[in-house]
Amino acid sequence: MGKKVKHKNSANEWVTAILVAASVMIIIRVFLFAPYEVHGESMYPTFKGEELLIVNKWIYDVSDPDYGDIVVFHTAEHRDFIKRVIGLPGDKIAVQNGVVYRNGKKLDEPYISEPIKKNVGETVVPEGSLFVMGDNRNHSRDSRDIGPVDIGEVVGRADLLVMPIREFRLLFR
Repeated sequence: MGKKVKHKNSANEWVTAILVAASVMIIIRVFLFAPYEVHGESMYPTFKGEELLIVNKWIYDVSDPDYGDIVVFHTAEHRDFIKRVIGLPGDKIAVQNGVVYRNGKKLDEPYISEPIKKNVGETVVPEGSLFVMGDNRNHSRDSRDIGPVDIGEVVGRADLLVMPIREFRLLFR
């Protein structure tokens, strides 16, 4: 009879351990981190498309977005986009002669592979919004087309490139 009780206790411990592990995974997935697959070439050369990233969903609950952050956000088209933060609330953004200017100063953007073909007049980023652009500026739908992104629509910051495994790296400074 003692063996039967021992097996039952062992089974209960395993079930409890599995339930706790599953609960922790669900909490992490829903509230803290989420996978995101890059589609398209709007962030080329940073991403070529089909990469798998880990998005930090809670970072903007404890800090504000910063210049250069790569963010995933919801759009009115019911799709998620991934872009780089170029402007914060109150910033003046303009594109002239292939160069992005923030508050009148030329941005140093080593992640850009070609100059921007289309000029954009100065725009002021509204409170509660971000101005975002893809790294592949001539092939990206971003704030130049869809307007500023409401911070409430931001899913989170892309923190880790996990696939392909040979390109595994942190994505934030």
